Amino acid sequence: MRIAIYSRKSKLTDKGESIENQINLCREYAIKNFDTDVFDRDIFEDEGFSGKDTERPAFQSLLKSIRNETFDIVICYRLDRISRNISDFSALIDDFEKYNVSFVSIKEHFDTTTPMGRAMMFIASVFAQLERETTAERIRDNMLQLAKTGRWLGGITPLGYKSDSIVCSSLGGKYKKRFKLTPIKSEINKVLIIFNQFLEMKSLTKVQSYCLQNGIKTRKNINFTSTAIKSILTNPVYAIGDKYLYDYFTSNGYSISSSISEFNNVNGIIAYNKTSQKKHATNQIRKPNEWIIAVGEHNGIISGKKWVEVQNLIKHNSSKNFRTVKNTSAILSGILRCKDCGSFMRPRTGRINKDGVMQYYYMCELKEKSKKHLCSSKNIKGNLLDQLVLDEIKKLSLENSYILLSLTSRKSIIYEKSTLHNEIIQIENVIKNNKKIIKKLINTLTSSDESSAAKYFIEQIEELDKEQESLNSRLLQLNQLSEEENPIDCKTDKIKAMLENLSSTIDALSVEDKRNLIKSLTKSIVWDGKNIDIILIDENVSVDSVLQMKY
Repeated sequence: MRIAIYSRKSKLTDKGESIENQINLCREYAIKNFDTDVFDRDIFEDEGFSGKDTERPAFQSLLKSIRNETFDIVICYRLDRISRNISDFSALIDDFEKYNVSFVSIKEHFDTTTPMGRAMMFIASVFAQLERETTAERIRDNMLQLAKTGRWLGGITPLGYKSDSIVCSSLGGKYKKRFKLTPIKSEINKVLIIFNQFLEMKSLTKVQSYCLQNGIKTRKNINFTSTAIKSILTNPVYAIGDKYLYDYFTSNGYSISSSISEFNNVNGIIAYNKTSQKKHATNQIRKPNEWIIAVGEHNGIISGKKWVEVQNLIKHNSSKNFRTVKNTSAILSGILRCKDCGSFMRPRTGRINKDGVMQYYYMCELKEKSKKHLCSSKNIKGNLLDQLVLDEIKKLSLENSYILLSLTSRKSIIYEKSTLHNEIIQIENVIKNNKKIIKKLINTLTSSDESSAAKYFIEQIEELDKEQESLNSRLLQLNQLSEEENPIDCKTDKIKAMLENLSSTIDALSVEDKRNLIKSLTKSIVWDGKNIDIILIDENVSVDSVLQMKY
């Protein structure tokens, strides 16, 4: 049984419950209740860190060990050593349950190895869920109140606007700051172009091409992506609040905090509660019925009717079936990149040759979208390139190929790691059994009145104690070796087996299977206008030959 101890202290002082005291108390609990000891490597200490959040180095290391299924039990002195936030604590308990780890807090007698402890854990989770839901309701209520003012609440301003502060007085005579959006003329012009072009072209990709060709860039002076363009087109901040827009929001289930009279044909719209923001995760757009719509203090620039027309176009386009690659026989689609600009090379259909085979070529995506303004790399014959890459992949199945030799050497490393793990388990079991024997011998020794037998018991205890020292020393070495970074790829055996029969089977694979095979074996395939560079999955293995493409 592996036990971890966690201790935390907010300040680096000798006052209060020191780190050392917490650890000693947890050690004593482990020895008394679980008939085991805790090694130094199983102790996680955070000194000088607050319990208000979980961003603590030792605590994060503990979580990583739990997710790697290193421990069976985690012990701490008090619950607030782990977390002062009930929501964080609930999430931690969820991790404990997921990885079958028990949790003990000795001060509160909180022990999930017992039925009562598990019941307490369930109750704590229920209250944590209640707190989350109550907090969400409170935030929403606050947003509804703030939305009535139409103010800008902060954050990155949308393209076309900046945030300016306004000083205003409150009921108590105090002066407070509030913020509103004010236009930036040069950026507003870009937004107007994007809306007008989309209404004319009815395609995000075509608008992106237009921006590339005409040098229209983002605030950070980078090229617009179709995603960034869509974000602008769907943001109601640009729409002028009018009756047409009010009816659209009402019919689509949006929460509207402003009355219809406030939709005055002048001011723009601000959407509150538009995104869900979570720690360590990309913000996600919420469903429209979760948004809170309000008339802002800034001026809109797109009529309500135009803005709604744009939304309907976007919805119509997204309802179309997802289009796969234009040529299903192009096996390097989604793999091949242009070295000049880093964009993908996409397949484009050509003519049918005299044998009735459709010819295709790969073209740089940026070159195509910008009409050669931003990239002018040469196209490449797709049929010829695909076959040359397949021929090069076939060579990997040869017994003396670099990658097969590398995978064979990895096989021995996998075996060594597996052997280490088995030896660790065996030694831990022996140590555990020896402790039980020593404990029984000591109990027998203290209760026995025969002095002749005492010498025999003491000799046995000393021998076992020496064996324990030797086993503990070996266990420490093995654990250090097992914790070293493991370079093994779990796919190694499968790839090796696949490579050994590759030459005879690759031609029989479907186009999709060939594409997946190439993805699994290569890190990248790059075209520089003259040569193809194939970089394999192992950084220590390289392909000597560079494919020469001549025209």
